Amino acid sequence: MKSIFADTFYFLALLNPIDQHHEKTVRLAGGLKAKFVTTEWVLIEVADAVAGKRSRSQFFPFLWRLERSLFWEIISSENLFKKSLVFYDQHRDKDWTLTDCASFVVMREHEITDALTGDRHFEQAGFTALLK
Repeated sequence: MKSIFADTFYFLALLNPIDQHHEKTVRLAGGLKAKFVTTEWVLIEVADAVAGKRSRSQFFPFLWRLERSLFWEIISSENLFKKSLVFYDQHRDKDWTLTDCASFVVMREHEITDALTGDRHFEQAGFTALLK
């Protein structure tokens, strides 16, 4: 089964019905048959983005659904930080965040080419951004 990486962009669009990308994200996600992969790093960004009092309560039910799903894998690795720092340092000409670099490291290690994101950085790194 094909694997697809899920970025913060995807999760925020999915969780927020007034996000400009929400409808497209829901349509695309509903039609995909794949194993989905994300990282703890991405989930930290999602939690940070919904930290306000009104939206904070969305995070744990969302996280629990991912953790219980057979279609989702959340990558957790002690070595990912070090690998991401190396990748970050090797691409000083880019304005990629360290979280982006962690995502790219995971995607390369798992031979994932497609990402649920609209972030142009994924395309710069050679991946397909499915929400562009």
